[in-house]
Amino acid sequence: MVRIQSEQPRKQRKARYQAPSHVKSKYLNAPLSAALKDKYKIKTLRVVKGDTVKVTRGDFVGDEGIVEAVDTRKSKIIVHGVTSTKSDGTEVPRPVDASNVYITKLNLADKRREAKLAEAE
Repeated sequence: MVRIQSEQPRKQRKARYQAPSHVKSKYLNAPLSAALKDKYKIKTLRVVKGDTVKVTRGDFVGDEGIVEAVDTRKSKIIVHGVTSTKSDGTEVPRPVDASNVYITKLNLADKRREAKLAEAE
């Protein structure tokens, strides 16, 4: 959450929605699976495109898929296989909050991410 003086939910929500993009990026952290926690000695990590995640809340509990997109503006992620059907029959991706998934497999294509995880080991 954004650190502000007030504890009122409306002001907390307003601060979260109006936060700058570098702060909103921190809302995209998701917990790691037990195996990854043991390996890297960290609890959470920012979700990136290409990570494999498992949904833990909502209508799609238990579904596992690859992250297709990360929307930093809305603080949501798009997971392959998590879709809603519109009234005309077309399927559209359903955004999921990053806190409602956990990471089961990491995308280590980014060398900086890999190096940061290696130093945490």
